[in-house]
Amino acid sequence: MESQKTWFVTGASKGLGLSLVKQLLEAGQNVAATSRNIDELTKSVGSSGASFLPISVDLTNEESVAEALEKANAQFGSIDVIINNAGYGIGGSIEELTDEETRLSFDVNVFATLNVIRKGLPYLRKQRSGHIINISSIAGIAPGTGWSVYAAAKYAVIGLSEVLADDVKSFGIKVTVVAPGAFRTSFLTPESLVMTSNPIQEYQAVRDSHTKYLKMDGNQAGDPEKAAAAMIQIVAEQNPPLYLLLGNDAYERAFKKIEVLTNAYEKWEDLTKSTGFDA
Repeated sequence: MESQKTWFVTGASKGLGLSLVKQLLEAGQNVAATSRNIDELTKSVGSSGASFLPISVDLTNEESVAEALEKANAQFGSIDVIINNAGYGIGGSIEELTDEETRLSFDVNVFATLNVIRKGLPYLRKQRSGHIINISSIAGIAPGTGWSVYAAAKYAVIGLSEVLADDVKSFGIKVTVVAPGAFRTSFLTPESLVMTSNPIQEYQAVRDSHTKYLKMDGNQAGDPEKAAAAMIQIVAEQNPPLYLLLGNDAYERAFKKIEVLTNAYEKWEDLTKSTGFDA
């Protein structure tokens, strides 16, 4: 990497976030990494050098997020790259998931991301530079049966990223939304995935879908180390992508979704265009 930057990475104690932090530190970058469990984070990273700042933070709490960013800026003198990686999966039909479960999913997967962006942007605006990377999912583009609430949250991350990119372009700030497919992390384990506690017998297709995905645990085709390297690479690009798919499965699902949308829009073109006032 050409120059030393300060990276603020959420959800850093496991999975893709942990791979990112380790690679960044090996590359001589400054890294502020967040987790609810700072002991787990420091143990997992295995580094205590001056370039590593582990921070215990509640991302759903705006004040906690503001304090974390202030600590990072105070120690390193800047915040150059923000990676919103924290999140978790949730499985179940809409009917099976409670209001509390659904709102908590949005709190962590969407509103925590908004908190970090809201409190991080003043630093980036002042510098007139920076890069925000929001981790969505291929589920936010082409969702699967049984993952309605998770898909909705990840759709939201894509939507907010698209508009954010336009809103901050004039400040020299870049935005990328990443949609990974299945990577060999702990995502399909109980520590990262919540399944409905109220399964309804009639939703057999949902149960079948969950069984299929859970059987993938440990056999996912995606390599998290390569995914982390890809994200680090785009930060060095002069014109980084707004959208970045990661994984062959993500690529295939995204283009199948484009085909589905194209067919649906074209099929109902006449009805769509019939709704205006007559000339």
